[in-house]
Amino acid sequence: MRIDDGAVRRITFDRPDVRNAMNAAVARDLADALDGLDPADHDAVVVTGEGESFSAGGDIEAMAERDETAPEAYERVRSTLGRVAEQVLTAPVPVVAKVNGDAVGAGMSLTAVADFAYAAESARFGASFINVGLVPDMGGTAILPRLVGLRKTKELAFTGKLVSAEEAAEMDLVNEVVPDDDLDDRVADLVETLANRPTANIGMAKRAIHDNLGQSWREGLDREAHVQTLAYDTDAHAEGVDAFLNGRKPDFD
Repeated sequence: MRIDDGAVRRITFDRPDVRNAMNAAVARDLADALDGLDPADHDAVVVTGEGESFSAGGDIEAMAERDETAPEAYERVRSTLGRVAEQVLTAPVPVVAKVNGDAVGAGMSLTAVADFAYAAESARFGASFINVGLVPDMGGTAILPRLVGLRKTKELAFTGKLVSAEEAAEMDLVNEVVPDDDLDDRVADLVETLANRPTANIGMAKRAIHDNLGQSWREGLDREAHVQTLAYDTDAHAEGVDAFLNGRKPDFD
């Protein structure tokens, strides 16, 4: 992960060879990179991916190598993916997802929890967890229903299908879709606008907005980690990982 700090903290997933997939170490690094933000020093955070993908979500090969108890799995999920979501939701400055390519699994969840999301026309989105026998994490079950609605969340989570950037915009998953070559400029325009606003007040408004939605997202992250822990121990997850690694369609029956 590459971090360029300044008035705008720029965080870039830099594992293009695996489509910027996230393992536990990457998630911890991302959570750490979202820590220590101060409105006196930072105007915004921009998260993006190196290469052609924003993030393909969880690293399937890392999943295949896991050998952990249920309490260990819960602690890992809550302290990595859950912590990322919590850091984004409580950051005192705006967090912008610059979705340069496919945002799948946790990549889609990160898009959902960000304060702003701008997507390249070529980007696709999918809550692909079910394809490897898992449930949405990184805030996917806690925030996505509030963003795109209950029915649409279930459609995405239960089918794992990919949707286009235009469809993502129609369901309010992203603020705007722009031509691929214009994405950098569009996000730069947004960041300039934010920089010309009182950052501390933006942070206060963000907190008030979230507080007025209720604090149940915290409980939602806990429930999410519990359910994901159960999913890790299912035959469906094992089958999904094996199918992915061997280039075949999973047989969940």
